[in-house]
Amino acid sequence: MLVSGRRRWLTALLQAQHWPFQPSRDMRLVQFRAPHLTGPHLGLESGNGGGVINLSAFDPTLPKTMIEFLGQGEAALSVAKRALAAQLPVLPRSEVTFLAPVTRPDKVVCVGMNYVDHCKEQNVPVPKEPIIFSKFASSIVGPYDEVVLPPESQEVDWEVELAVVVGKKGKHIKATDAMAHVAGFTVAHDVSARDWQMRRNGKQWLLGKTFDTFCPLGPALVTKDSVADPHNLKICCRVNGEVVQSSNTNQMVFKTEELIAWVSQFVTLFPGDVILTGTPPGVGVFRKPPVFLKKGDEVQCEIEELGVIVNKVV
Repeated sequence: MLVSGRRRWLTALLQAQHWPFQPSRDMRLVQFRAPHLTGPHLGLESGNGGGVINLSAFDPTLPKTMIEFLGQGEAALSVAKRALAAQLPVLPRSEVTFLAPVTRPDKVVCVGMNYVDHCKEQNVPVPKEPIIFSKFASSIVGPYDEVVLPPESQEVDWEVELAVVVGKKGKHIKATDAMAHVAGFTVAHDVSARDWQMRRNGKQWLLGKTFDTFCPLGPALVTKDSVADPHNLKICCRVNGEVVQSSNTNQMVFKTEELIAWVSQFVTLFPGDVILTGTPPGVGVFRKPPVFLKKGDEVQCEIEELGVIVNKVV
């Protein structure tokens, strides 16, 4: 696992030349394991593609999971900011296993048809209200974990997405207050079994979206103050090195603030909840002829400022 994860990351770094590694003082929160540490730990990625600072080594009283950390609000974030400024030892990337930045959230909310150019690709009108569905939290895997093709589906497809991570509990949140409830952003791969999404299960999307391993996330939760403008980021997906999706989050129909206001009418949002904000054009099912993922494929999902996740299909 460690060796294959390391190899996949190196491959991604070599191929992702357009947004090269830049050390930074941005807040990039990660969950990770290391051979010399017991259980999962919380850390800071020392720049996009850099090593990891172990937050527990800086303050052993900090929580070990992201959801608990986010639940402590500004108090925990201020400790992480001090750790970032303290020039602490960095664990080499090759010595850690990255987990999803959020695991076992209360909910994973997804948005369909939320890119103008993706609607054009399907020749359908732009939605007047957000189209909401969900994935179960059990579908979440790490940024370099494998995506497992289920024997029940022959039409597994790719979708790169910007994911919003909730940082503060709320219900009936106004759009003008929404960003106060956001912890940050990460890269998501909304893996989709099109046969189950579009033809089976009464055409309800849930089952086609929520097979195990169908929600890789990562590599880091980049805090909102570290992202210049989440709605103006280059977003792309590559399959075996070939660009299949390339767009910009400025194509989103409903932005983060509108989505949080809309969803929180129906459900209470909790720290750690993940909102997948939709995918740009270029998915396999709408190609002529359609193209689907097969064993041995490698999918790279990349968003400017956030990083790249790399998942082998098995």
